[in-house]
Formats: sequence, C-alpha cells, structure tokens
Amino acid sequence: MNKPTGPLAGLRVLEVTQIMSGPTCGLLLADMGADVIKIEKIPGGDDARGYRDPQVGGVSAPFMMMNRNKRGLALNLKSSQGRDLLLRMVKNADVLVENFRGGTMDKLGLGYEALKAENPGLIYCAITGYGRTGPYADKGGFDLIAQGFAGLMSITGEAGRPPAKSGNAVSDMNAGILAALGILAAYIHKLKTGEGQVVDTSLSDAALQQTYWHAAVWFATQRSPEPTGSAHILTAPYQAFEASDGWINIGGANQTNWERICDVLGHPEWRSDGRFATNSDRMAHLDVLVGLMNAVVRTRTRAQWQAAFDAAGVPAGPVHTIGEALSHPQTIARGMVVELDHPQAGLTRAVGCPLHFSASPDRSSTPAPLLGQHTREVLREFDLSEAEIDTLMAEGVVIEPNSG
Repeated sequence: MNKPTGPLAGLRVLEVTQIMSGPTCGLLLADMGADVIKIEKIPGGDDARGYRDPQVGGVSAPFMMMNRNKRGLALNLKSSQGRDLLLRMVKNADVLVENFRGGTMDKLGLGYEALKAENPGLIYCAITGYGRTGPYADKGGFDLIAQGFAGLMSITGEAGRPPAKSGNAVSDMNAGILAALGILAAYIHKLKTGEGQVVDTSLSDAALQQTYWHAAVWFATQRSPEPTGSAHILTAPYQAFEASDGWINIGGANQTNWERICDVLGHPEWRSDGRFATNSDRMAHLDVLVGLMNAVVRTRTRAQWQAAFDAAGVPAGPVHTIGEALSHPQTIARGMVVELDHPQAGLTRAVGCPLHFSASPDRSSTPAPLLGQHTREVLREFDLSEAEIDTLMAEGVVIEPNSG
C-alpha cells in the first residue's frame, strides 16, 4: 500500500461493511487519505465478492470497484476471539463503520456502548435500512425497497408507465456519501471536544433526502408529483430531446436561456407565443413545446446542436452511454478513471475520486484487497505478536489468502 496522503491522512477507519452503502463511505474516506481497514467475515468475505458477472480474472468487478484504496482483514466476529480482537483494535481506531441490520452488532457484543467502553472517542457510524429509531428500526433494507419507500419510484420513468427505480443504486450510494459527511462532522466535533458519538443514517433517509424539489411541491400543494421522464417538474424546457443520431439535453432553466434556445432553433417567434412566453406558460403547454422542439432537433446531429448551443451560451450536452461517459476526454482529464494493478485480476480500471484538493491531493489508487490480504500486516500494527497471529490463524479466527 502507498502511504496515505490527503486531508484525512492519519485517520484510522475500521470498515465492517459489505455490498455498497458502507463500502461507498469507506471508499470516499480512503480516497481522502484515511487508512481504511476493511474487515470481512469468514468464510466468503463481503457478499459482493460473490457477484461473479462480470468478473476479471475470477475476481468480482463490482467488488473491486467499491473497495480500492483499502486494506483487507478477514475476521470471524462470531467467535469470542474475533470479538475480543475487534475490541482490541477499536482502542486504536478513530472510526468504525457498519451497515448491518439494526441490532446485529449489539447481538455480537460489539454495539456502540461496548466499543465506547474501550474507546470513548470512537466515532461509530451505522448505516441501516430505516435508521436506529422509529417503528422500522429493526427492519432490514435494500436499495430497491428504500427507493419505493421514499417515493422515488413514483417519480422516475415516463408518465403512464409502471414504477421505475433509478438506474443506479441511489439510496445505497447516497447513504454512503451522507455517512462519510456525518463522520467528518463528528470528527470535527471530536477534534474540538475529544468526544466520540454515533453517526446514524439509513437507506430510507438517504432516499428521502433526494426528493427535495418533489417534497417542496407536496408540502405546498398536498399533491404528489408524478413521473416526468427527463423533464424537470418546475421549469421548461429542461430535458432530453432527440437529435438525428441520439439524445441531447437542453437546459432552458431561465428566461434568458429560453430566448436563446428559440434563436438557435430558428424560431424567434416562440418568444412571444402566448403558450411559451413565461415559464408558467411553458410548463402548462409542455407537451406541445416538446413536440415542436423535437421536430427541429431531429434535423441535426448531437455534435451540430452542441456547437450551436455552446456558441449561444445555452447549457446543453449529449446523453452519453456509460462507455461514452467514461471515455470522454473531460472525464479522463479530471482523473475520474484510474488504472489499478490487481494481484489476481491484473490491470483493471475504476472510477476515481470525485473530490480534488489543491493543498492535500488524494493518494494514488491501490487495488481492492484479496480476502484477508493485509491481515498479518494490520495485526502487527495493533501490537499483536507473530505468535498471537499464528494462533489466531490456526484457530480460524483470522485468515490470509494462503491460509484458506
């Protein structure tokens, strides 16, 4: 592992998580320089290791995506020795992140109160399905369920079609982002007071937080918004339009941009058309407006329209495939694609760090660990002797790649 650099260098995080929400949190902290030790169960490790389609060299591509820049420790927390070992590690950690069903860590004897007794300054972050309070506190959660619970599926997709979830795991990933944000806030508090605390977020909270605009409509009118495809619920034109070779987004989010759009499309008379003169008019006649605009946009390519809108100062951009987005020169220039040399999968690529710091740059990326890859290295750092480590290995409390 490269020595961590970045604004969080020196922060030690124990990540007892799997799949996506917790690993997202750990990945962001690791990208900013934290020493994230990924603690995986025995046998099997993170369930994402079992996602074998697609795989690279027999290694799960999704697992590798979510767990770069972390060190790997395989530990049986169901054994008394494993529990005692985690308590020992907590004494010299700043943060512990877990994303089990509510109450799981308590049942293992590893809940916040038990860990706080070992380290009063510990920041304990729990990501659950519905949070640590309320009537659903003990329920498990998945991204799909959270998107439905929060109403996201009722506003996604095209009008008149069945409910649709977001194409990405927005509840999982946003929960991870919010967890990382909460940890940093708690860390600032700790630096000021020395006091640790619990950071509590959930998939349902994270999904509800994504409804700001739609919630504003409901609170103001008691009317639940419906799906609008790519269109905005408050302003128009602000959506995808079909060019001759694909789709392009056009953002007419204010009156000035709308008037420029009229000129670029060759219809300056739309400015004074009573159906489109104001944003309220355009929203009231959106179907007519979209039909008229699509008829014009279909006559030229995405690139031709992009050049015309750029020249006029109108926000516009192509609707890329994932491959187009990840191959775009702007994406590459921002360091959003990184190359990693994995010990089993070989040379792979991953999405890079979305945060960039001028004074404390994020560290160069290292690949996701093999199951238990850094077990011995990490335990040495927590002052275990070689004899202690060998005993734990022999008893199956911990493992490394060549130990089973």
